[in-house]
Amino acid sequence: MMLLSEVRKRARHIAGPVLGACVFSYFAYHAVQGDRGIFAWLKLTQQVQEARETLDSVSAEWGVLERRASLLRPDNLDPDMLSERVRAVLGLAHPNDVVIYAIPRATRR
Repeated sequence: MMLLSEVRKRARHIAGPVLGACVFSYFAYHAVQGDRGIFAWLKLTQQVQEARETLDSVSAEWGVLERRASLLRPDNLDPDMLSERVRAVLGLAHPNDVVIYAIPRATRR
């Protein structure tokens, strides 16, 4: 009987800190893990950085295409650009043109 009362007495003194440690552990775990934890935040930061890099590369490519398209507009038609596009797209050539076929580096032996 004495032992049981001693256990109850000590349990009252330790219950508060144990409960506090459990609550703290719960919130600390979810601050690190989970959908809104530190690891998720780091992953989202990395994805944002990759998306910005993709945006930069696509924007640069878009700028190049926009400049080339502006050379084909009727008010600013560049004959050399028109000739280049006709040859590339339609495969047409002037009768005096000499055509040299180049093998891409990837297929060379």
